[in-house]
Amino acid sequence: MKRSRLARSNSRRHAPLALILSSVGAILFLNLPFLVVILYSLTTDERTYSFPLPGITLKWFGEAMTRAQLWDSVWLSMRVALGATVVAIILGTLAAMAVNNSRFFGRETVSFLVVLPIALPGIVTGIALRSAISLMDIPFSFWTIVIGHATFCIVTVYNNVIARLRRTSGSLIEASMDLGANTFQTFRYVVLPNIITALLAGGMLSFALSFDEIIVTTFTAGHQETLPIWILTQLTRPRERPLTNVVAVLVVVIMAIPILLANRLTQEGAGTSTPGE
Repeated sequence: MKRSRLARSNSRRHAPLALILSSVGAILFLNLPFLVVILYSLTTDERTYSFPLPGITLKWFGEAMTRAQLWDSVWLSMRVALGATVVAIILGTLAAMAVNNSRFFGRETVSFLVVLPIALPGIVTGIALRSAISLMDIPFSFWTIVIGHATFCIVTVYNNVIARLRRTSGSLIEASMDLGANTFQTFRYVVLPNIITALLAGGMLSFALSFDEIIVTTFTAGHQETLPIWILTQLTRPRERPLTNVVAVLVVVIMAIPILLANRLTQEGAGTSTPGE
């Protein structure tokens, strides 16, 4: 019996060769483009993507630091992402609590409509938002970009929070109310500690989604230039291709940080949440 158990445990430890090769191939397929971007951010060739590289230089990183227009675009993208994240956290949390805690006609329809924007093609969302903004005679500005980004950022917060609420025991809320706590106290001391990691994870994912969004931004930005739009316009200037690659590396680094933190928070929250009964 012991030998059979050891044989089974050993067989489970070693994955099939085909699975290992498939996993390695998938990782390379996803990450090789980024490695190419890093490689050509170091080239001395200003016009073409020749290989092998004619030379290696770090001058493009220094060049990026001196571009005021670039950093204006970075700052605008940061402000838009933060604004969209705040809106998404507030509205996404309220929507999740309403759908989870209430029973009303059209409840599933509301849930579907909240999730729908992230499933629609970005160009459809962009055209719809531009049409609505134009009909209401609202000038295109920083706030129209925030509104456009919030439409799909709400989904990430909503999905994270409602998943955590469904795993939280309803008896905790009932016990809090029975002990005399009001609605605000119950939310602050019972609900919020249970959903805080899901809330932060959804907010960080929202920030990452908003920071590199370009399709919806194109329809809602007017004459403003976020970082993704700046990168798109630079691609038409062949003498600055290495500079564009440097900025692309910057974008990947900025996006990777909140995504990694969101993943860590989601894993920790899943291990500490109270299961529903």
